[in-house]
Amino acid sequence: MSDAHLANDLGVRPPKAVDELGIPYALVHDLVLRRCAMEGRTTVSGLSTALALGPALIDKMVQEMREKKEIEVLGMVGRDYTIGLTDLGQRHAHDRMEQCRYAGAAPVSLAEYRRVVDAQKRSVHVNRDLLREALSDLVLDDSLLDELGPALNANGALFLYGPPGTGKTSIAERVVRISPGMVLVPWSVEVDGQVLIVFDPTVHVPAEAQPDDLDPRWMLCRRPRVIVGGELVSSMLDLAHDPTTGVYLAPLQMKANNGVMVIDDFGRQVFTPDELLNRWIVPLDRRVDYLSLNYGVSFEVPFDVKVVLSTNLDPSGLGDEAFFRRIESKVFVGAISDESFDWILARVAHAAGVACEADSAAYLREVCRAHSGDLRPYLPEAVCRLVKAVATYEGVAPSLARPTVDRVLRLYFTESDAGGDGPPAIVDTARTADAVTDARVSAAEVTTF
Repeated sequence: MSDAHLANDLGVRPPKAVDELGIPYALVHDLVLRRCAMEGRTTVSGLSTALALGPALIDKMVQEMREKKEIEVLGMVGRDYTIGLTDLGQRHAHDRMEQCRYAGAAPVSLAEYRRVVDAQKRSVHVNRDLLREALSDLVLDDSLLDELGPALNANGALFLYGPPGTGKTSIAERVVRISPGMVLVPWSVEVDGQVLIVFDPTVHVPAEAQPDDLDPRWMLCRRPRVIVGGELVSSMLDLAHDPTTGVYLAPLQMKANNGVMVIDDFGRQVFTPDELLNRWIVPLDRRVDYLSLNYGVSFEVPFDVKVVLSTNLDPSGLGDEAFFRRIESKVFVGAISDESFDWILARVAHAAGVACEADSAAYLREVCRAHSGDLRPYLPEAVCRLVKAVATYEGVAPSLARPTVDRVLRLYFTESDAGGDGPPAIVDTARTADAVTDARVSAAEVTTF
């Protein structure tokens, strides 16, 4: 289905009556009361926009509430009514606000949410050429692409492991590119009369133009991508009740539905890998998750999430056989070849305005191997940044000559045994975790020019 006709194809069109909303009438009534109380004076069109409900539907609600003496008409703006709450309406609104203060877009029903998420399931069919194109801003050998491809075509979780600084995070962050296109995301979902906020502007990126025939309680967005690292705590994977507003905030994996969730620095969270497995043992197996309201009501939501775990820790210390059995695809991301290292260096140096002598790449490879034992994709960019820093200090043009290579690597690597008789042992401590290595700096991420 095309993005332009997604709303029509999925049957997510603007409801014309309250009974077509799929949520309790009392909830809609309370939303109108609370919104009117917040605004003081508003209009039918203003209510329609604020509550993401059609003008005709809101007009009918206003007429019914006028008959109940809760709303009064204060005037006209063109053909639009200016309205406000009566004394009775204000008392009712105050009572409702003591239970919940939410007065935003009306929620969709849980059944409708399940249906739409299921209809938008990720469908991945990549080959080497498509994968190379999707990851074109990374330098990856074909052998690695040939392992990633089948892992991405599979439905289960993906486990990326290997030494620091080899590009695991950079790969993980781009997995969402394998499933292009847009999806529908609701502002919120109603469960047992409660409001669950799903739309998150830090996760969901709306399309610039929303379809005219789309139910405004939904937003057309890019496929979501949630990225967390060592800051992840177990409470982020469950509903969070906001006592101030009275609403619930959806957990991270629910926000990531129809998209990707990356857990970077896996194994460095305050909770153990076993605890994560125990929480997600059912979602990973059955593709559904179970959440609970704070008064005990449990319900089922879809778990259409491509989970990507990335770590530089030894996999044997992260989980038992049961854990890895549920993560079918495990890909090792190691050091890069001489050719890849030289290509990254040439592109990064050009972009940074750093001149390279004829033997710069070979000498840098030699010295880096002597210090760290292999070649990592982040090193060229780190070296070029330090070359520019040295050049600024000296007041000269930046150039990657042999003396400069020696100088910047003395800055970059640390000496762990400077007092010994022999040459000092050099330890690379600049990249101790992939959240730093892949850098969100990503030396392997090369800007096209």
